[in-house]
Amino acid sequence: MSKPEVEIVVEDPNPPASDSPAVTSTRTVDVGAALLLLALAALLGFDNWRTGMSWDSTGPQAGYFPFYLSAILAAACLFGIGKEFLARKQASETFVTRAQLRRVTQVFVPTLLFCAVTQWLGLYVASFLLVAGFMAWKSVLTALLFSLVMFVTFEVAFDVIMPKGPLEALFGH
Repeated sequence: MSKPEVEIVVEDPNPPASDSPAVTSTRTVDVGAALLLLALAALLGFDNWRTGMSWDSTGPQAGYFPFYLSAILAAACLFGIGKEFLARKQASETFVTRAQLRRVTQVFVPTLLFCAVTQWLGLYVASFLLVAGFMAWKSVLTALLFSLVMFVTFEVAFDVIMPKGPLEALFGH
């Protein structure tokens, strides 16, 4: 594979402030994620132990392999927590700053709302609201066209069954 001669660099027109205070450190996130996975491993291990995690006359019981996989996951979590505990005297890097977290939240919250609202309003109306919201209502026409193109593509052209809400029912779909 040849190396391209021209490198395209895209700069963020509104980069986050470089002096933004740290919200959390990498160590805190690592330990938090390990603790969550450890809790999941404990839950899975208990459930598979309850189901049966030994051998019987026909071979392994239903919980045999999942139990040992959850034990391996728990051991990996404990190793990660131990590693972070031993490195606590060293400075930890910043995981996310306040400005970065604000930018992530600006995408995460509307996307989460989109997933929840799709159940009641249907895919097309929820898509319209999501795209219009991301475009800060400056391009409602773009959001409307996007939703209409999706509707025509999936419902008319490919006849794919998608979640629908009351607006689509109003038009007989």
